[in-house]
Amino acid sequence: MIMRSEATFDLALRLRREGAPIGEVFSFMSGLYFRGKLMYAQRFAVPPHGLSGAWVITSSLGLLPVETVVTLQDLKHLGEFDIDLKEARYVSTLKRDAEKVLEKLGATDSAILLGSIATAKYLHPLTSVFGARLLFPASFAGRGDLSRGGLLLRSARSGDELSYVQAESSSTHHGPRPAKLNRYKDVNA
Repeated sequence: MIMRSEATFDLALRLRREGAPIGEVFSFMSGLYFRGKLMYAQRFAVPPHGLSGAWVITSSLGLLPVETVVTLQDLKHLGEFDIDLKEARYVSTLKRDAEKVLEKLGATDSAILLGSIATAKYLHPLTSVFGARLLFPASFAGRGDLSRGGLLLRSARSGDELSYVQAESSSTHHGPRPAKLNRYKDVNA
C-alpha cells in the first residue's frame, strides 16, 4: 500500500519525495509489533553519547538508526534481499554494523534485542558480535509478535522496564505460551 504510486497519504508522499525515518516507515508497515519496539526503545534506551538508542535490522543495509531517512528506492532495495542466515549480504552488513555499535558501548553497556528470539536469524549474527552483552526481555519467551508488541507498548506507557536475560546462554528463547494480555485501557485517552 505504501509503495503504490496512487497512494496519497502523507507518509507515502514523503517517501516518494524526500524520504521518511525508517522507524516511522516500519511502524506503518508492521503495525503493533514494531510500534511497540520503537516506543519501548525510545522510552528506555540510554545509549552512549553519539550512538542512537534504537536500531532497525535490515535485510541488506545492516543496522540503521530509527531516525535514518529512507526513500521508496531504499525500500525496494531492501525488498531484494531476505533476512536469512543463508543471505550473505544480510549477515555481513548486520555483523559489520553490530561491531561498530559494540566499539562505542561502554564497558558495562548492553545491547537489547527486541526482535524475535525464537529464531537464529537475529540471534546467531548478533551473539557472535555482542556475546554475553546481548540481552532480551525475559517475558518474550513463548509470545508471538502481537503479544510482544502489546507487552512493549504497555511497558513503555507505564514506565515499567522489563527484565532482561542473556541471549547467548539463555535456555528461555522458547517457552510455554504465557496468558493472553488483558485488554489495555488507556486512562489518558
